Amino acid sequence: MTTSAGIAPSPLRSQPLRGNRLPAWSFFAVAVAVFAVTAGAFAVTKLSGTVDYFVLAVAAYVVIQSAVAWAVEGRRHAKDRFATLLVGVAFLVALVPLVGIVGYTIHRGLTRFDVTFLTHSMRNVAEQDPNGGAYHAIIGTVEQVAIATIIAVPFGVFVAIYLVEYSRGKFGQLVSFIVDVMTGLPSIVAGLFIYALWILDLHQGYSGLAGSLALVILMLPTIVRTSEEMLKLVPDSLREGSYALGVPKWRTIVRVVLPTALPGVVTGVMLAIARVFGETAPVLLVIGTSASINYNPFSGSQGSLPVFIYNEAQQANATAITRAWAGALTLIAIVMLLNIVARFIARFARVRG
Repeated sequence: MTTSAGIAPSPLRSQPLRGNRLPAWSFFAVAVAVFAVTAGAFAVTKLSGTVDYFVLAVAAYVVIQSAVAWAVEGRRHAKDRFATLLVGVAFLVALVPLVGIVGYTIHRGLTRFDVTFLTHSMRNVAEQDPNGGAYHAIIGTVEQVAIATIIAVPFGVFVAIYLVEYSRGKFGQLVSFIVDVMTGLPSIVAGLFIYALWILDLHQGYSGLAGSLALVILMLPTIVRTSEEMLKLVPDSLREGSYALGVPKWRTIVRVVLPTALPGVVTGVMLAIARVFGETAPVLLVIGTSASINYNPFSGSQGSLPVFIYNEAQQANATAITRAWAGALTLIAIVMLLNIVARFIARFARVRG
């Protein structure tokens, strides 16, 4: 077969560049049909349970949608659809528990989350009394985490700088190995270490500072590892350009490398803070419990939100349980607020071209 110009068409030109594709509405239509059929199967059989229904319906949807794509679009596109659906299902499976926990905490915590709860302590308040609040625990947790952050962030960042910029021998490998071991350290072990060293050997007594030292041990590995990875992502061309201008290495790190990696470093610090904010075991071991307000983290027992939530949840009356949910909501709100503030700091402090 030749064209009017007498030239045979190219085999590539005789084939369409794009094959058949499923319309966008077909995905919704298949989902509706699958969920409806699954609901009918549950109605006429002994199958029951909301979780079972959704698991079976989602699995059937993935299989049927992939089969429809195979029939219409071909094997290659069907495999792509199947992988995309699996990723989407995995995302939903990870998202549903998170949304469920946050939503249920907000639902239960808003009942008691008010000004009285945020500005009063539990001093001389009976567990069945609807008054009282978590002010003493909020003050204690904020002070303890703040002290731990002030200690852990410089140490963590300095260790990361050493591992990336200076470490070349076996000592650096040893430091990296120790950091990896500390990453999986149980929180109770950190609390026991501070209890044995700070309270038993040094006879310093219970205090918010002792809790901060235990939290430092838990924060350091996260800060070191995230900061190390962020520093590795800084292009070597930036360092070499600074060296070419005669800038010393330490000044290059301070003025070029660190500002470039700052958003990632701040993210690592926030991950470390979020982890220790909810720690209960080490805090309970070395700080103790207190229902009174103690602004001094260097002397005497202090309250803390995790311990407050634990104590209130152990009570056998609805009033205390409600306070526990309000404390959990307060904990989530503080962590979210700190993340927002950290994002703003990282955004305005980063290097601008």
